[in-house]
Amino acid sequence: MLTSKQQQLLRFIQKRLSENGVSPSFDEMKDALGLKSKSGVHRLINALEERGFIRRMANRARALEILKMPDSPVSAKPSETNVVMPEFGKKNDRLPASEQEAGVEIPLHGRIAAGTPIEALENRDNFVSIPPHMLGRGNCYALEVSGDSMIELGILDGDTVVIESANTARDGEVVVALVDREEATLKTLRRNGQFIELVPANRDYSTQVLEAGRVQVQGRLVGLLRQYH
Repeated sequence: MLTSKQQQLLRFIQKRLSENGVSPSFDEMKDALGLKSKSGVHRLINALEERGFIRRMANRARALEILKMPDSPVSAKPSETNVVMPEFGKKNDRLPASEQEAGVEIPLHGRIAAGTPIEALENRDNFVSIPPHMLGRGNCYALEVSGDSMIELGILDGDTVVIESANTARDGEVVVALVDREEATLKTLRRNGQFIELVPANRDYSTQVLEAGRVQVQGRLVGLLRQYH
C-alpha cells in the first residue's frame, strides 16, 4: 500500500531520472510535492525504500535508484482519498510495518555549542529517527550535546536531545537558550525578576544571570537519545 504522496514522489523521481539521469534534490522534491519541510520528503523516501521501490546509492550524495514501479495505479476510494492501492504482481507480498509504528524523522541541526546560533544550522539535510511518542506538540528538531554542563540531569556529552520549537518556557524546564543572539546553550531556565538564570546541572559550573532581554528561548527539551558502543 502506498499513500498518494509516496506514489507522487516515486513518479517525480522516475521522471527526473529518465530526463537527465540525476535524482532530484530534497528541495526540488519538497517543492514538487508542496511540502513545508524536507523532513516530510525524508519520511517519504524512507517509506519507499522500506517497501523496496527505491534504493539510496551509498557512493553518491542523495542519489536514488528506482528498483520497481507499481504495475498499475488504482484510484483511491472516496473514504480513503490519501491512499492508492497498486497491484504489486505477487499475491504473497508482505506489507511492511505502518508508518505509525516506524520511527519519525526529524531534522538534526548539529551540535549545540557556544558561538553557534540555532538558525545557522537549519538548512542541513541530516535527520534522525525518534519514537513517535517522543514528539512534542509542535515542530521538533534534534541537537547533539557538546560538553558536560548538564550531566547531573543525565544529559551527557555526545547525547542527542529532542527539542520542541518554542519561544517561551516555564521555570524549571530545560531549554535551548540563545544569549545575545550569538551563543546557544542547553540549560534549565529560571526567572528572577527582570533577570533570567540559566542553571547548569553540574556543580563545577556557575549559573548565568542575564537581563531578560538578552535571552531568547528557542525550544524545550522533550526527549533524549543515546547510543552505547
